[in-house]
Amino acid sequence: MDEPQRPLGRTFAIALGLIALITPLAVHLFFPVIPAVKKALGLSDAHAQLTFSISLFGMAFATLFYGSLSDRYGRRPVLLSGLALFLFGSVVSSLATTANALVLGRLVQAIGAGCALTLVRAIARDAFRAEQLVKAIAYLTMFGTLGPMVSPFIGGVLIDTLGWRSVFGFALVAGGVITIIAYMVMRETHPPENRHKTQESFVQSYAALFRRPRFNAYVLQTGFNTGAFMVMAVAASTMMTELLRRPATEYGLYFLLFPMGFFAGNFISTRVGTRFSAETMVLTGSVLTVIAVTAQATALWLGFLVPLVFFLPGTFVTMAQGISMPYGQAAAMGEIPRLAGTAAGIGVFMQNFWAAISTQVYGLLADGTPRPMAMMALLCAVLTLFFGAIPYLLKRKAAAG
Repeated sequence: MDEPQRPLGRTFAIALGLIALITPLAVHLFFPVIPAVKKALGLSDAHAQLTFSISLFGMAFATLFYGSLSDRYGRRPVLLSGLALFLFGSVVSSLATTANALVLGRLVQAIGAGCALTLVRAIARDAFRAEQLVKAIAYLTMFGTLGPMVSPFIGGVLIDTLGWRSVFGFALVAGGVITIIAYMVMRETHPPENRHKTQESFVQSYAALFRRPRFNAYVLQTGFNTGAFMVMAVAASTMMTELLRRPATEYGLYFLLFPMGFFAGNFISTRVGTRFSAETMVLTGSVLTVIAVTAQATALWLGFLVPLVFFLPGTFVTMAQGISMPYGQAAAMGEIPRLAGTAAGIGVFMQNFWAAISTQVYGLLADGTPRPMAMMALLCAVLTLFFGAIPYLLKRKAAAG
C-alpha cells in the first residue's frame, strides 16, 4: 500500500501549529479567571476549581473518541467538528449568569478543544516520516507554547480592564480565526485506504494498547507530569491573588516562566533528536520533575512566600515535560502503528484526566496556604518518576536477557 502524500508545506505546518493553540485557549487562558469567578459568583474553593477542572475532564474523555473516530473516518471532518463545538462552548461561557451555566459552557468548550492535541499529533504522524516524527512533535509543541506563554497574561489584562467575561469573547474570536484557517488549509492526511475499518471495536483497540506495559508507562508518565504542572499553575493563581494580594496581570507576567521552560525543554529535544533513546529522555524528564517539585516544597516549608517560589520550580517542571513528552508520545504512538490516532487520544486523555483529578483534589484540600499544593505536586512528581522509569528498566532487562 502506498503511503499518503506527505503535506510538508509551510502553510500546512503553520495551520497545524495554529490548531495546537486551541487547547491553551480552553485551559491556560482561564487560569487568572478562577479567583475572579470565585469572587463574582460567591463560590467555594472546590466549586471555583470545578469551573477549571471540568474542562480537563471534558477534554480528557473527548480525546478518547477523537482519536478513534479519526482512525476510522479521517482527520479533517473530526477536526472541524471539534472546532465548531469549541466555538459554541465559548459562546455559552461568555453568556453564563450562574456557576452551573459556566460549568456547562466550559464543558462544551473543552469537549471541542479536545480535538486539537489529539489530531495535531495524529496528523503529524501521517505527514512526517518516522525519523522526523520526534522533531515534528517537538516543533509543534514549541509552536504551541506561544498560546500558554501569552494566554494567562492576556486573560489577566482582560480581567483587570474588561471583566472576566471578556476572556471568553477573546477565545471565541481567536478560535473563529483558527477554525477558518483550518477549514481552508487542512486537507485529509489519513486517506480511506489507510483507515482502520476492521470489525475491531473501540474497546478492543484500547485493550490492545493497554496490554502493553511500555504504552501504559509512557502515557501515565505524561499524565502525572502534567498533573504536577497543573496543580502548581492553578494554585499559583490563587496564592498570588489571595495570599500575596497581587493583581491578575502580574500573575500573567510570572506565568511566562512556565512556557519558557517548556520551550527550553522542547528545544533540547529537537537538538538531541535520536542520539538518545526515548527511554532515556523520558527518565531524564521524570527525574528533573521530582527535583524541581522537591525544591519548591522545601522552600515553602522554610517559609519563603514570594512569587518566584511558586513559579520558578514550575519552570523546571515544564522543561521536564518538554524534554520527555515528544519522546514519550512518539513511542506510545509507535507501539501499534495502525492505532496511532487511538494511542494519541489515550495519551492526551491521560494528560487531562490526571490533571483534572489533581487540580480538583487540590481544590478540595485548599485551605489558603501553599501546603495542599506542595503535597499534590509532590505526589504527582513521585508517580511521574515511577512510571517514567518503567520503559528504561524494561529496556535494560531485555538487553540483559
